[in-house]
Amino acid sequence: MADLPAETQAGPRSGRVSPSLVIGLVNSMPGEALEHTERQFRGILGAAARNVSVRIRLFSLDPPTQAAASRYEHAAAIDPDDIDGLIVTGMPPRAASLHDEPCWKALTALVDLAAERGIPTVWSCLAAHAAVLYLDGIERRPLGEKLSGLYACTRTRDDHPMLARLPRRWRVPHSRYNELSADALTACGYDILSSSPEAGVDLFARRAGALFLFCQGHPEYDAAALLREYRRDVRQFLIGARESYPAMPHGYFSPGVSESLAAFRAEALRARAPETMTHFPFAVCEADLAHSWRNLAHGLYANWLAYLLAGRTRSGAALADAAMRRASADPAAAAIPSA
Repeated sequence: MADLPAETQAGPRSGRVSPSLVIGLVNSMPGEALEHTERQFRGILGAAARNVSVRIRLFSLDPPTQAAASRYEHAAAIDPDDIDGLIVTGMPPRAASLHDEPCWKALTALVDLAAERGIPTVWSCLAAHAAVLYLDGIERRPLGEKLSGLYACTRTRDDHPMLARLPRRWRVPHSRYNELSADALTACGYDILSSSPEAGVDLFARRAGALFLFCQGHPEYDAAALLREYRRDVRQFLIGARESYPAMPHGYFSPGVSESLAAFRAEALRARAPETMTHFPFAVCEADLAHSWRNLAHGLYANWLAYLLAGRTRSGAALADAAMRRASADPAAAAIPSA
């Protein structure tokens, strides 16, 4: 299925009436990342929708920029009666404390709305950290340096609806400066769905008036997302916005590309100036990348859409849970092939 245009429906073209869902995408990424993030989620939902028509409405926690104002609304405009599910993206941190983030008030209001009105919601990265802090007082812990790369994760539950038909293990992008303690999450009633020895908690969930799914990783990323972030961090070093040269994303580049990037690093350290960035081998790196977690992302969001549809058409989240647990227990559907 093709990517989903804003305010339009995508679904089967057989002429039959298909079930439909309205998803609110709360996208507060800045600049070019706004478009990339929107495109990533459109692609995933389009592929995951299968026999369901999905319409995406676009929102932001910040007032939309002039360029985005024709398509984006402020999150305060969300009407729970018009939305079947929400996806709340992360955003670059702008304060050391989440309480001091400019979006904190709008984000916590969104947590209250989703919980009180029973809107199933996916919380990603910083939004996940902010939501668990607000809900249960769980503080994120700063990492010594940025965690960036592809990390091997293992599912830790067999019966959760979001894990139906997913493989036992997968590799998925993580990109963050902070982490959440698994012990703190489980002590507050969260279900850890997958984790990594190196990256920590991956997916986790809890019911807070509705099913909340939290992602510390980024299954929505396209193949080049970590590369674009790495290029941005390198540029910040060259212009003097950061002190140290960034480490390459873990487990992401091939040996040949890693050699090219090591050579560029040596050049950048010799000539630390903005114009050196013109030699960054972006095209060579991008051509070598594989989107190996694509099917994982499609499967995860197919489960989420099926959960939304089951809860809506059968009038109850409990029935949706039961239906998806039965699907999760199906031994004939144990894995998703690698992309």
